[in-house]
Amino acid sequence: MKEPQRSSGPAASVAESLEAALKLGFRDPALLVTALTHRSFGASHNERLEFLGDAVLGLAISELLYGQQPDFSEGQLSRTRSNLVRQESLHRIALKLNLPKHVRLGAGEVKSGGLTRPSILADAVEAIIGAVYLDQGFAEARALVHRLFADVDLKAQGGVSARDAKTALQEHLQGKRMALPKYTVSGVSGPAHAQVFHVTCEVPALRLQAQGDAESRKHAEQAAAQAMLALLTQRQPG
Repeated sequence: MKEPQRSSGPAASVAESLEAALKLGFRDPALLVTALTHRSFGASHNERLEFLGDAVLGLAISELLYGQQPDFSEGQLSRTRSNLVRQESLHRIALKLNLPKHVRLGAGEVKSGGLTRPSILADAVEAIIGAVYLDQGFAEARALVHRLFADVDLKAQGGVSARDAKTALQEHLQGKRMALPKYTVSGVSGPAHAQVFHVTCEVPALRLQAQGDAESRKHAEQAAAQAMLALLTQRQPG
């Protein structure tokens, strides 16, 4: 069976400079270019690919942990996955891939330090994973995730007690047999290259709401969850 033809042109040359680090070749290099494009650069940016890549990354890491850590409880698996897919971990991967050299930002974002901003680089990693999934399917995307995390000690990650705020809030509510919190984007403010998302976290059973603000919806949800945890601590000390 004939291999699909690889497209050529400017998109191909941009993609080729990163493919060696990823250890794969894109059939459609334009997907990789989009994955590297921040919303400040133009209308065709990487946020939809980031959404897709986040889901693919979560599944690939879950499968990896399930297969390699048979002694981990569900709680350990969940916390380890959270540690692996958090911004800090993805930022380290982005630096190994030298993504600051490749991401495309608008002039205003470049001036404000966007090329070194962890959130932008971490989001680009997720977008790349989403692009690989669309270009070559889950098997190749999973293989990429395994390569990116090959030097991470999974057992050591399982011993890390720190949890992201959303996971901590979820576990707190589940321990009290309450429904999971609801997250809603209540608004977006600021210019296109520096938008701020405003997210409301609601715990219906307690009739409580808390607000979180950040440069992406995902991080705003974490901020809202952290605010809700603080509110719960004030109301229920100890």
